[in-house]
Amino acid sequence: MSAAAPSPPAIVDAEPLPRQEEVLTDAALAFVAELHRRFSPRRAELLARRAARRAEIARTSTLDFLPETAAIRADDSWRVAPSPAALDDRRVEITGPTDRKMTINALNSGARVWLADFEDASAPTWENVVLGQLNLIDAYTRNIDFTDPASGKSYALRPDEELATVVVRPRGWHLDERHVEVDGEQVPGAFVDFGLYFFHNARRLLDLGKGPYFYLPKTESHLEARLWNDVFVFAQDHVGIPQGTVRATVLIETITAAYEMEEILYELRDHASGLNAGRWDYLFSIVKNFRDGGPRFVLPDRNAVTMTAPFMRAYTELLVRTCHKRGAHAIGGMAAFIPSRRDPEVNKVAFEKVRADKDREADDGFDGSWVAHPDLVPIAMESFDRVLGDRPNQKDRLREEVHVEAADLIAVDSLDARPTYPGLVNAVQVGIRYIEAWLRGLGAVAIFNLMEDAATAEISRSQIWQWINAGVEFENGEKATPELARKIAAEELDGIRKEIGEQAFAAGHWQQAHDLLLTVALDDDYADFLTLPAYRQLRG
Repeated sequence: MSAAAPSPPAIVDAEPLPRQEEVLTDAALAFVAELHRRFSPRRAELLARRAARRAEIARTSTLDFLPETAAIRADDSWRVAPSPAALDDRRVEITGPTDRKMTINALNSGARVWLADFEDASAPTWENVVLGQLNLIDAYTRNIDFTDPASGKSYALRPDEELATVVVRPRGWHLDERHVEVDGEQVPGAFVDFGLYFFHNARRLLDLGKGPYFYLPKTESHLEARLWNDVFVFAQDHVGIPQGTVRATVLIETITAAYEMEEILYELRDHASGLNAGRWDYLFSIVKNFRDGGPRFVLPDRNAVTMTAPFMRAYTELLVRTCHKRGAHAIGGMAAFIPSRRDPEVNKVAFEKVRADKDREADDGFDGSWVAHPDLVPIAMESFDRVLGDRPNQKDRLREEVHVEAADLIAVDSLDARPTYPGLVNAVQVGIRYIEAWLRGLGAVAIFNLMEDAATAEISRSQIWQWINAGVEFENGEKATPELARKIAAEELDGIRKEIGEQAFAAGHWQQAHDLLLTVALDDDYADFLTLPAYRQLRG
């Protein structure tokens, strides 16, 4: 008697969406189900390993390079696969969610790459998950346009040769997709985002002279990179495209991954494209992992921790050296400023800061960098054009003079700055405003002239938590306490009500956002990710 055929995936508790049948085909969903059945057990083991490693850090308050992988680091012979032509020049990359307007604007922006984001810049409503996939399919088939209902302005794609190369960022390993179940289990969001995109577009992209390219977020170890590599091998065989067609850039945005950069590239070497150096998630990871480590791990205001801080400089310099040693691209961090249409003086000051930041990255050997707004593309482009000229990258700059010790990466107390009362106020303000927008389905939000995403909310609530638990005393004599955080949050809620009016306030999720921020910022049991309890409250 033959075995019963595997049951198909179930779409659970989801309102029908226009044209969803073009994305949620039987074959595409069967592919997602196969990813889940093959790889979700290992994903669960790796999540459990994260918890065990975090407990070890709590016990020792230190990290080191792995002794068991020393041979990989010492072997100078291996390199990642040569870069495909479409990813050889990455001097400016724009980031953003996959809504229809952003899809067109990002592709048209003049940036070399668009990070099409299903992760931190996208609240994972079912509509965003499915229609984001549809927008990418429509972009590749040039079946996409958009008319802004408010302004009447129309948007359409430029010629193919002028469009940015797409690199998709799926959700991190920790998030499930509650609307897709296989064998009664929720499927990891990473497999839904990767699986639908890869299945529908891998061959199409090859025909366009490109390929299925990915950014891998929240990676914490080389074993997690190994899992992704095995997913890529299976997926390429499944659809019948050559091994090595997939390329992945890994975000080094956790402190544990910073100690395993070479090993991460090694695990992905046939599919690796580069590493990226971020800021907010990296700082969030330091707080999360060393929250029991005492005063020397207490971070000052987030905006005081620039990439020139000694421990951040150690991280970025090591990343450039590691990437170039192994033939990979080193991609720099985000310029998040949102230009003001009303205040040219604010723009002038901010543009100079962006220019200085991008000049530093280009001079340090980075091969490209991120911006959040099309108006910043020319500024970043100028910085990298100055260094690169006609060369696509500067991977030949090996930075062999860089030497980083394990302790340098966690020398938080090397920064001469302290938490401030205005920093606490800003963390509360930004946390409430961002979470409220996220609960409305918006993942990329302009707040105080900066484009913020989920990493912003994570570092904001983490700093509130850390300062309270460390008993920080501010410059005005006040001490960080739960009562002070609640007082500031109540004042912010009242201020927002006056700012936007009763009707708009009532139509939003402001009280809900306020309560959620205080929950994750004040609970003794520190939540690993804000988005886990937030997702339980997200509608759609």
